[in-house]
This record gives sequence, structure tokens and C-alpha cells, in this order.
Amino acid sequence: MNNDIGKIIGVNGQIVEVEFKTNQPNIHDLLLLENDPSIKMEVFSSKDNDRFFCLNLSSNSQISRGLKVVNTKKPLTIAVGQNLLGRVIDIFGNPLDGLGEIKKTKDILPIYRNSPDLSTLVYQDEILETGIKALDIFSPIVKGGKIGIFGGAGVGKTLLVTEIIHNVIAAQSNESVSVFAGVGERVREGQELYEALKEKGVLPYVALVLGTMGENPSKRFLTSFVAITLAEYFRDNLKKNVLFFVDNIFRFAQAGNELSILMNTIPSEDGYQATLTSEMASFHERLTSNEYANISTFEAIYVPNDDILDQGVQAVFPYLDSTIVLSRTRYQEGFMPAVNLLSSTSSSLNSQTVGDFHYQVVLNAQNLLKQAASLDRIVSLVGESELSPEDRVIYERAKKLTNFMTQSFFVAEAQTGRKGIFVPRATVVEDVNSILSGELDNISEEKFMYIGSISDIK
Repeated sequence: MNNDIGKIIGVNGQIVEVEFKTNQPNIHDLLLLENDPSIKMEVFSSKDNDRFFCLNLSSNSQISRGLKVVNTKKPLTIAVGQNLLGRVIDIFGNPLDGLGEIKKTKDILPIYRNSPDLSTLVYQDEILETGIKALDIFSPIVKGGKIGIFGGAGVGKTLLVTEIIHNVIAAQSNESVSVFAGVGERVREGQELYEALKEKGVLPYVALVLGTMGENPSKRFLTSFVAITLAEYFRDNLKKNVLFFVDNIFRFAQAGNELSILMNTIPSEDGYQATLTSEMASFHERLTSNEYANISTFEAIYVPNDDILDQGVQAVFPYLDSTIVLSRTRYQEGFMPAVNLLSSTSSSLNSQTVGDFHYQVVLNAQNLLKQAASLDRIVSLVGESELSPEDRVIYERAKKLTNFMTQSFFVAEAQTGRKGIFVPRATVVEDVNSILSGELDNISEEKFMYIGSISDIK
């Protein structure tokens, strides 16, 4: 008799409760339905000594109480290799792009892995340029760092992530590859991303793993871990620097919350699962750099109801080196990217990393924007003409600075009709300093919208 056989005793949505009288399985063990091995379940947590909650990774239609399951004693694995570049796969490695089967490789890795030992981590202070003015000056990211892009629905998170993919991969295609995790986003957005990368010629350097909004929460939850496994393979085996993109990490937290509700676990803050913090840790702490290469991470984070204090959003902050906050007000006013320049920060924004000149220019720019923000109330009541000459200069320079932070994107050329622009960081810093020093006081603010550098005006 096979002692590794259990029995299904309950089904609640995508959560299957199984019982093993002997040889209890380990967490993450993959279970197969005895009469149909194509039906897969993953042991997620224990209910008591003999009963376990499992994630159903297949259709519910063939699962019912009383059926037997077989423990494979192995976790879910994924076939990895360079042949995944340019392809779109699901959590099992099946192709989703209609380009036929993916040639299997001998390299097969489990999707779960312990976080690396702190002694193996390598920190770099080399700036990774994105070519996007607002990011490179106010929220610079170092190679191997993590940057989060926060925003509510429809303010341009996915567009900004797509532009970063285009710009960074185009500049570093010889030394790096990219992995994109589409977690809980719309199928349409995944299709648009695929077409944009293909049109711009950077698709051959990107591996995409999709678990879209229409998938069950089990698949959405595991999509992140499959993508991380690919990134680790490229870093450790191919010795390639990896650009890791995830859209959207909030949907990862949301999928975990849906699963916890089905398991009737007691919720924590804001109704989220009590395991939210550990789940975020298991995701972020694997995205590290070592002696072989680095993983630079870009995360889009949906902010529900534009409430950045939501616990699902706050759980991401401790792991980020840089943050970009998108403003609905700026988006509605026609600014793209709609970055809130005062709320966006970076731990790399110091004189040792970015240089004394860049650091001082940003401090001066932030001071100017804060002064202008305090004048907004006066202007809204009595008009700009009632400001003192000194305050009017401050207010006008701030408007020129915010207008200058707009930019035409390569991946949006078809929609905007404007040619995309890549602006080097050094150029941005020089141009912002010119605005702050008053060299451009005689130029109207409208001319600063959607230009590359100041030389476009001159």
C-alpha cells in the first residue's frame, strides 16, 4: 500500500482540504489526483496534524470529496533556460504566445528557494539610468536596487513600467536580460506590453510570466515565485544582470488575501491576511545581487482608492530603495509621467552615490517646489498677479520645473504622436540647475512641456 496517498475531505473555491493519516506532506509539496495526474495541488498550510490546505492549480470541475491524492514529495518546478527569452509562459512553463512548444531543457528548478545568506550579498552604488527625467533626478536607482511605482487606477503605472523596460533593455541588451511578472493584471495590458516590446525590438531579451486577472488566485499568487526563479537562473547560471519587472505587486498581496479568506484564517490590519508581511518577505528577499550579477527590480503597486496608507501598499515600502508616487491630479492636468515630485524619494539620493552637484540641485529643486506648494493656496484665492515679485519668481520657476519633468515616451508614440525621448541623467541635472538659477526666466512656461533637454528650446 502506498503510504503517500491522502484523501480530499473538502473543497472551497481554489482551496482543497486534504487528509493524510500517515506520512504527512511538507509545505509546498505537489499533490496529484490519483485518477487524473494532470490535476495538481500544492500544500499551502496545515490545518491540524493530519489535515492540510492545498492550492488547486487546475480546474475545480474534476475535484470532489472522497477522491484520493498522491504526494509527489516535490515542489512545483519550472524548466528554465535561455530559450525562454522572447516567450510568454504560465506558471507551469506552458507557452501563452501562440508560437508553439518551448524546447525543454535539462535545467529544472523548484519555484521556492530560501533567501540568500547576508554574507553572499553584494551592494553596488552605480546608478542605473532609465532616461526618464523625473525618475533619474528625484528617485535614482542603483544597479541591484528596488524601485516601486505607486499609483491608483489609470494614472500610468503600466505605461511607465513599459517605458522603463524599453529604455533600460535597449541600453543594456548586451549585458543584461529582463524578466517580467504579470501578476493579476488585465489580459489586454499583457497583450499591449507584448506588442510594444515586439515593435521596439527588445522582446528577444525579455522572458514574460503571466498570471492575469482572470486566473484563479492560486495561479496569480505563484506567478511571482516562478518569475523570481527565472531571474535567479539568469543571474547565477548565465551570469547576466537581470532587470526584474512586476506588475502588479499589490495583486500578489490581494491573491494571498483571497486564499486566506477561503481558509477562514483570522485577518490582520485592513482585513489583510496575517501572513502578509512574511509573504512580502519571501518575495522581495530573493531579489538580490551576488558575486555573479545583480537583479534590479521595478515594481508597480496599485494604490486602492488612492489611499497610500492601505496596509497592502505599506507592506511593500520596507523593501524599496526608491519610490515613485504618481498623482491623479497631475495626470488629470495632462502631465505624463504624472509623478508627484515631492513624494518621490530614493535612499540613493546622497552625494556619495549621485555626486555633490546632483544632490545639491535636487535639494534646491525640492525647496523650490515646497515654497510653490505653500503659495498655491494664495494663487487659488486671489490670483498669481497678487503675489510679491519674489514669490512670483519662485512660483513661475516651479511651474517651469514641473512642466520640464513631462516627457514623451517611446512606447506611447502611436497614441501621442510625439517621438519618444531618452535624456541622460547628467543633462537633466544641468537643465534643472539652469531653471533654478534663473537663466531661463525669460522663457514662457508652456515651452517646457514635453521637451527633452533645454537645448530643444534654445
